[in-house]
Amino acid sequence: MADQTADLQKIKPSIVEEFVAGAKKGFYIGAEMIAPAMVLAYVLIQFLDITGIMNSVGKFLGPVMAVFGLPGEAVFALVAAFFAKAAGCATAATLYSKGVITAAQATILFPACVTMGTLIGHFVRIVIVSNASKKWHPLLLCVPLVDAAVVMLLTRAVLSIMGLD
Repeated sequence: MADQTADLQKIKPSIVEEFVAGAKKGFYIGAEMIAPAMVLAYVLIQFLDITGIMNSVGKFLGPVMAVFGLPGEAVFALVAAFFAKAAGCATAATLYSKGVITAAQATILFPACVTMGTLIGHFVRIVIVSNASKKWHPLLLCVPLVDAAVVMLLTRAVLSIMGLD
């Protein structure tokens, strides 16, 4: 009986060990996944801004993005989110820090980045690997995009009701 208790204590880590393991995991997630996405987003925004592409695309997509209460340039946050949630959020933060979007507009973008974020990676890991019928692929790609559009409209409505638009 005493031997079994000693064996269980050896197998089960202490609360401190669990905390340290979780802290390490959190640090590595931030260092290996989030930070590179943020740097990539910043570099991309800088490149697009310096070359004038951001302004051109912003003017072209301005009417479409205005439906969501956003300037045309905000589409870059959505495109970045298409590849990684962190990149979309970082792009929105960069646009905010550069004065391209307001805090309310960044708030509209955030749930959309989370809703449709990492769509490409998830699509490959889930839909392709599970060998889902190809006839459903377009629908499976469109649902998160529609969800993102709906959540942007809802967030805009809530901000408007609160008087923060």
